[in-house]
Amino acid sequence: MHIQTKYHGEVEINQEEILSFKKGIPGFPDEKQFIILPLSDDGEFAAMQSIQTTTLAFVIANPFSFEPTYDIEIENYVIEALEIKDEKDLAVYSILTVQDPFEKTTANFQAPVIINIKNKHAMQVILNNSNYETKHPIFTNKMPVGSKG
Repeated sequence: MHIQTKYHGEVEINQEEILSFKKGIPGFPDEKQFIILPLSDDGEFAAMQSIQTTTLAFVIANPFSFEPTYDIEIENYVIEALEIKDEKDLAVYSILTVQDPFEKTTANFQAPVIINIKNKHAMQVILNNSNYETKHPIFTNKMPVGSKG
């Protein structure tokens, strides 16, 4: 299947890799199908591209890459809705707000995207009683881009 994308132009995708958001994403209730496409060679950044809307793609990243102490509790309704049977079937992403310069980019740690990688069911979950922010700086615990350690 071929789709038009915001960042990659036309790409061929495997239909089995399409994520299904039964209720859409907060703010985009009609957007129910997305695909994850890499944005960087190292795989650290990706685009969660809408299948339906070419211009809708969220830049995402694994929150644990930027905040090793990131710790969330996934409520039972999420586990049931996504049909999660085993913790190893989970993938967690944060939606980024890309800034200029890129080092000022932030991540939404309060509303992670939770994916069951086996059945491709997904949901953006707004955490209750969270100390996490919607605009968490992601480069505070990492060396600046281009520096050597």
